[in-house]
Amino acid sequence: MNIAGSEISVTIVAKTCGCTENRTVSYAFSQGYHDLCLGKKDIVSAQVEACERLLKYASERSDRVALEQEIRELRMALDLMT
Repeated sequence: MNIAGSEISVTIVAKTCGCTENRTVSYAFSQGYHDLCLGKKDIVSAQVEACERLLKYASERSDRVALEQEIRELRMALDLMT
């Protein structure tokens, strides 16, 4: 069977939401062929990558602060998993 199309390398997409003072980060899984085969470390690593990608394009200060805080927390969680 021939499958047209390639798998997307981005597994998780991040976005900021909430009011200006209390910004939070939410995530959405993109459609991939192997989404069901992700472990905890893979998911947290993908969340860090998604936040770092979004941080490049964040123009508002509240978004940058929320993303930087989220990245710190996720990296701490990754350190505790090892």
